[in-house]
Amino acid sequence: MKNLLNKPLKKHPDFRHTTTIDQVGVLERTSRITKRSIKNEAKMQGLKMALNMIDLTTLEGADTDQKVRQMCNKAKNLHVSSIKLPTTAAVCVYPSLVKTAKKEVEGSGVKVAAVATAFPSGQAPLDVKLADTKFAVSEGADEIDMVISRGRFHQGEYNYVYDEICAIKEACGKARLKVILETGELGSLDKVRKASDIAMYAGADFIKTSTGKISPAATMPVTYVMLQAIRDFYTQHNIMVGMKPAGGISTAKVALHYLIMVKEVLGEQWLNNNWFRFGASRLANDVLMQIEKQLSGAYQSADYFSKD
Repeated sequence: MKNLLNKPLKKHPDFRHTTTIDQVGVLERTSRITKRSIKNEAKMQGLKMALNMIDLTTLEGADTDQKVRQMCNKAKNLHVSSIKLPTTAAVCVYPSLVKTAKKEVEGSGVKVAAVATAFPSGQAPLDVKLADTKFAVSEGADEIDMVISRGRFHQGEYNYVYDEICAIKEACGKARLKVILETGELGSLDKVRKASDIAMYAGADFIKTSTGKISPAATMPVTYVMLQAIRDFYTQHNIMVGMKPAGGISTAKVALHYLIMVKEVLGEQWLNNNWFRFGASRLANDVLMQIEKQLSGAYQSADYFSKD
């Protein structure tokens, strides 16, 4: 299996230079993707694939051990009409709840991800961010979802952002690192591309759109630009980087359009949960309802599915 861990590239381009994005072209391309029809057999395959790519998430101040246990139980025991379905890819929690989640998903194949680095604002000194990351890893986190310093980015301190990601990457050890750009705060597709490049050169194993705490979160045009950045990085360095759109993806139909986009931009080797994730807990229930529709021909009410 290809090594899933990226390493920082000490030789990198001058991040002050901007890759210009054809916004009109991106909007036209993603609009065409949303108009695609999907045959039933391919639809069922895509629905199961999407389910297995979800990071089921709870990131609230009121989270408790019991709430995390309930979410973990759902992540590893998905089924409709008594048919066992794939697990989700991971559960995502705050560092203080990693140990609870790790114990609950043991042996299931479900990974435990933890947000860190003063999520969601990222407004903390580096030593605090490093301590946050190391604590999550020590508790058993398989993956770390960090946020970049958007203030520093907007000040043009691109090497600072790069160095900070490198430091967090080192603190992750064997845990994979997802770097959250918070694209809704970046302001333009050109800046989304620049932030994507910085994160990948700094060693990101995944680049991720959003924390899910602000709007807009994930959009198809933003994700398309990030996928293009991943493609170019792979072409130049033969290093695979994963992608995670997060926030606002709540229907199976939209998820399938994202999978089409991934296949067309990056290819089938990215169509698994090693390299593509959805950060969208609400998505799971809609996918389950659509699978039930495919199997029985009838929709079920959302009331039949837990909201955890």
